[in-house]
Amino acid sequence: MQIKYYGHSCFSVNVGEKVLLFDPFISPNELANNIDIMTLKVDYILISHAHFDHIADVVAIAKNCNATIVANWEIGAWAEAQGIEKVHRMNIGGFWEFDFGKLQMVKAVHSSSFPDGSYGGNPVGFVISGTDKTFYYSGDTALNLDMQLIPQRHNLDFAFLPIGNCYTMDVTDAVTASNFIKCNHIIGMHYDTFGYIKINHQDAINQFNIAGKILTLMNIEQTLEF
Repeated sequence: MQIKYYGHSCFSVNVGEKVLLFDPFISPNELANNIDIMTLKVDYILISHAHFDHIADVVAIAKNCNATIVANWEIGAWAEAQGIEKVHRMNIGGFWEFDFGKLQMVKAVHSSSFPDGSYGGNPVGFVISGTDKTFYYSGDTALNLDMQLIPQRHNLDFAFLPIGNCYTMDVTDAVTASNFIKCNHIIGMHYDTFGYIKINHQDAINQFNIAGKILTLMNIEQTLEF
């Protein structure tokens, strides 16, 4: 699988022949706004919740690529109201077999509202089982005991976890989360974009090293083969 980082919590992951894009917040992000979102070629856009810093570029990218939105019921309805034709609505606990593999929508402990304040449904994470790798994208979440259910059904190769504190888990809780999900390779997200979520990179890496795990902090536009 090839992973590319677009800043904040936005990654693309090549799963087989399909490209999945998670939580696109690129053009308003001062750290990533040199990226031309119209050059992105993706097949699916997965949305964890409705906050602006996770949906800002959804409509533009989806329409440009004719991509399928995968999200909760409320975000799916919002996407359709924006003129997006290909939407697959799900809810927590549900599975679906897509042409890239099996996806399960799982619980995230956070909040979810659209920029106008309207209700955005429950925040979620995703567990994706492709042909050769299985991974977890947690979305914005606090540490929670339900994470321990994930390895009962999934053997994770890697996981995306937020580490920025203030609005989500901090690094210490993310280490605990990695234990709950039984995953030793974590890719950090939701850090450094705003003043409240700036972190000490070396300290974060060291905390994971002490726990016998690997924390990868990607540079924007960096790619990683996994």
